[in-house]
Amino acid sequence: MDDSHPTGTDLARQIVVISTVVFMIIAAMVGTGLFGGTNVRELQGGALDADATVLAPATPAFSIWSLVYVLMIAYTIWQALPGQRARERQRRAGWWIAVTAVLNGAWLLTAQFLTLALTVLAIVVLLAALGATLRVLVQTPAETWSDRLFMDATVGIHLGWVSLATVANITAWLSAEVVAPMDADRQQLWGVIVLVVVALVGIAIAFGTGGRIAPALAMSWGLVWIGVARTTGEPHAPAVATAAVIVAAVILISAVVATLRRRVVAGSIGD
Repeated sequence: MDDSHPTGTDLARQIVVISTVVFMIIAAMVGTGLFGGTNVRELQGGALDADATVLAPATPAFSIWSLVYVLMIAYTIWQALPGQRARERQRRAGWWIAVTAVLNGAWLLTAQFLTLALTVLAIVVLLAALGATLRVLVQTPAETWSDRLFMDATVGIHLGWVSLATVANITAWLSAEVVAPMDADRQQLWGVIVLVVVALVGIAIAFGTGGRIAPALAMSWGLVWIGVARTTGEPHAPAVATAAVIVAAVILISAVVATLRRRVVAGSIGD
C-alpha cells in the first residue's frame, strides 16, 4: 500500500468519482425509460434493438449493464474509504474511471435525445477511455483482491462489453443511415468479416493486458448472445451465429494462453 499523505486533490478525486457515477446511474434510468423516457431498444427507430442487424445481441445480453453498474457503485464506495485516498493506483486510475462514467452516461443521453451518428461518436470515445483506463491499471499492478475486483474486473468487464457494443452500434448506424439494404447472404458475409475483426481485437486485448480474463468474459458473453439471436430470432443468420460462437471461444482461449505466458515469463524472471 502507498503510505503517502492525502492531499486536497485526492479528496477532490474521490468526490468527482462519486458525482460522475451518480450521473451515470441517473442517465441509465433515463435511458431505460424509468423517468418516462423511451427504452434504448426503441430509440432511433429501433436501430439499437436486438433484431436490427445481424450483429445485434439478443435482449438478455444487455443485462450485463446491471453488473457494470453494480461494480461501478461498489468501486465508488470502496474508493471513497480513507485508506484508498492517497494510494498511487487510485491517483492514476481514479480520474480515468470518472471519465468513463461520464461517457457511459453521455452515450445513453445521446441515444435518448440526439442522433444515431452521434451515438457512434459517443461510444467510440467511451471505448478509447476504457482502453486507456485498463492500460493504466496494467501499468500499476494490483496489490490486493479488492484492487482486482473493484478496479480490474470493473474496468475489464466494462471494456469488454463496450468493445462489442461499439461494433453493434456502428453496424446499426451503417445499416440504418449509410449502407444500402443488403440481401441475406451479403449481410451474413459482412457479419462474419466483422466478427473476424472482433476476434483480432479480443486477441489483442488479451495479450496486451497479460491475459486479463474480465474483458474476454464480457466479449464472449455478448458474442454468444449474438449467436443465440441469429439462430432463434430475426434476421436469421446461421453463418454469423456459428462465427460468433467460434470467436467467443477464440477470445477466451487467447486470454488463458496470455495468462499462462505471463506467468511463465514472470517465473523465468524470478529464477
